Amino acid sequence: MRFSRLVTGLTCAFMLQAQAAPVEEYMQYLPDGTNLALLVQKIGAPTPVVDYHGSQMALPASTMKVFTALAALLELGADFRFQTTFETHGAVSDGTLNGDLVARFAGDPTLSRQDLRNMVAALKKQGINHIKGNLVIDTSVFASHDEAPGWPWNDLTECFSAPPGAAIVDKNCFSVSLYSAKQAGQNAFVRIASYYPAHMYSQVRTLAPNSGEGQYCELDVVPGELNRYTLTGCMRQRSEPLPLAFAVQDGAAWAGEILRDELKQAGIDYSGHLLRQPLVTEPGTVLASTQSAPLHDLLHTMLKKSDNMIADTVFRTIGHHYFNVPGTFRAGSDAVRRILKEKAGVDMGNSIQVDGSGLSRHDLVSPTTMMQALQFIAKNDQTLDFISMLPRAGYDGTLQYRGGLHEAGVDGKVSAKTGSLQGVYNLAGFITTASGARLAFVQYLSGYAVPPQDQKTRRIPLVRFESRLYRDIYQNN
Repeated sequence: MRFSRLVTGLTCAFMLQAQAAPVEEYMQYLPDGTNLALLVQKIGAPTPVVDYHGSQMALPASTMKVFTALAALLELGADFRFQTTFETHGAVSDGTLNGDLVARFAGDPTLSRQDLRNMVAALKKQGINHIKGNLVIDTSVFASHDEAPGWPWNDLTECFSAPPGAAIVDKNCFSVSLYSAKQAGQNAFVRIASYYPAHMYSQVRTLAPNSGEGQYCELDVVPGELNRYTLTGCMRQRSEPLPLAFAVQDGAAWAGEILRDELKQAGIDYSGHLLRQPLVTEPGTVLASTQSAPLHDLLHTMLKKSDNMIADTVFRTIGHHYFNVPGTFRAGSDAVRRILKEKAGVDMGNSIQVDGSGLSRHDLVSPTTMMQALQFIAKNDQTLDFISMLPRAGYDGTLQYRGGLHEAGVDGKVSAKTGSLQGVYNLAGFITTASGARLAFVQYLSGYAVPPQDQKTRRIPLVRFESRLYRDIYQNN
């Protein structure tokens, strides 16, 4: 491989200089102005095979989940489970719970309405038909904002960016259908299933099918308090409804309304009020509980599917567990930094990590820092079982249909975390070469932009770049 034409013992400075031209040959396939930082290193080797701007800071995007997952395994353990409980400080007699029913949410990103229904059924089996007290939604496991610094405001209503609060039910996402009016100029109308405790209003104007105004009249949503949403803008007339999905903005209100409805359906009423408890209180007697799958299973889903909700609830939980304080993004950031340094020897240096998912535009990491984590993972994978959780090129997760890797002939040979934002196409993981060598690699590619008329084919340069780069890495190491 051209990258490898180096004499053993070359200084790092000369290594960088010697390899700049070959890497630039691959960059000719990328759009003008694209930035690349690339690091390739054999497992256990002291120096890289390829170091092209390896110390350059870049947006890690979802490759940030590698740090989050590693810190979670080291701090929480593979068998950790999120637990949601119904508690009380009262007593049950003659079918009445004499006291508040506290639903203590722990940030379980996989909690479903069916899980709450099963917990309510457990109350019913204990003979509880009436609660002589309040219904309390306890979210004290987390504190401060449920959105991290640097999250784009216009992504917050998207389901992939649903706020990772303490109370999560069915991923805090719901769907609606928007129907255009029969006559142009009238408001479109929206339908939402009755079992969703959200309220939708339409101020969307219907346009004629060929209206030129539709090119620049955008459909938008304005979230309000207690999960009330107003759709604005306009839409062209269409025969079929437009399916839409939105992220829940108030998880406590969402969970509270769902729980109240499940109690009602089970024939359990309460005489008090529906309240939320954001402050830490003493635990009570547990009347019912449910728990998530083990952490390793959750991380498997998180890494394969790049699940942001799992990443950020785990991130905040790490902070909660390490410092024994309500989980915040700041606590998660400080905890991950310390855990990786203490338990893995990974020095985050001047990296910036404000969330666990990599959604934030404030995050900054260099390939050199990521390489530290990858090397530790490879050396300890028999214990961590980490690499099996990464997407596998041509087989599953976010690498199942990665065109460049497929054309490079490395299906099944690459396990890596992807990272994508606007103009960002990252990879961080491992490749087994044709000779059987095992290498770790980090590709941080940003500033990727094509002309507006090329949007439908915008990935073609990326496919050409990655197919040639990873083919040569695979064949020549």
